[in-house]
Amino acid sequence: MLPVPAQRHRVIINTDAKNEADDQYAIVHAILTPSFELHGLIAAHFGTVKSATSLQDSRREIDLLLDLMDLAGRVRVEDGAAGALADERTARDSAGARLIIAEAMQDDPRPLHVAFLGPLTDMASALLLEPKIAERNVRVVWIGGGPWPVGGREYNLSNDIDAANVVMRSGIEVWQIPQPIYRQMPVSYAELMTRVYDQGRIGKYLVDQLIEWNNRMVPYAIEHRSLGDSPAIGVIMYPECGFSSWRPAPEFNREMNYLHTGRHKPIKVYESIDCRFIHEDFFAKLAMFARGQLTR
Repeated sequence: MLPVPAQRHRVIINTDAKNEADDQYAIVHAILTPSFELHGLIAAHFGTVKSATSLQDSRREIDLLLDLMDLAGRVRVEDGAAGALADERTARDSAGARLIIAEAMQDDPRPLHVAFLGPLTDMASALLLEPKIAERNVRVVWIGGGPWPVGGREYNLSNDIDAANVVMRSGIEVWQIPQPIYRQMPVSYAELMTRVYDQGRIGKYLVDQLIEWNNRMVPYAIEHRSLGDSPAIGVIMYPECGFSSWRPAPEFNREMNYLHTGRHKPIKVYESIDCRFIHEDFFAKLAMFARGQLTR
């Protein structure tokens, strides 16, 4: 299944991995995708409301996933910023931001895809530290932002509104997967038990931690979850994995509404997503990995 190296997608995944229970699926999916040349995983913060140590929580979760897959030390992992930008002019330097800069500045004809499953802090910091990367062949794939065209409160955006404005104003290529679209990724417990749970240590953990999170955080009976971060993996693999359109990049006010100034380079906004393609691809790759047919 391995593609020719020169045809593989250059990818970095930036993840607030312990924020909820769906980042884990996207991380594993990215690791198991043969068409990805994975340059690293970056641990991201997710504010202070859920945890005072959110960056460290994300890093521990990434390390745990790699250990459960017997891949510890074989995938590069760096820490991003410990919190949001102080303002739109000041970077939060980190090893994660420096990784983005280093890969963006590589002399490689292939685009660098940097997928953000949480806030855009580390992308904004990279742009502030090295503005030249806005002119490089970089695609920022962001799970975040409210419904178009009005917007409103959205969790990933809420954890760093300043960073989102820096990225949108920069002119860098952005593929946005907003809230109504990333919510189109439901799976049921029954599906997870039959397709994921028995696929080795990592499969059991993925299901257990999702059910535990629901039981702890949802105050009513539930037997489903939307794997809302997985579309970032799907659209890198297959950019037509849903309908999209190009629209002038917005800005955001403090209420997280879109400000349509018309002054900025267009971004690609997804309006639908093919959940069947993404879920089935993940289930198949996980099963192959558990059987030893897919290695990294």
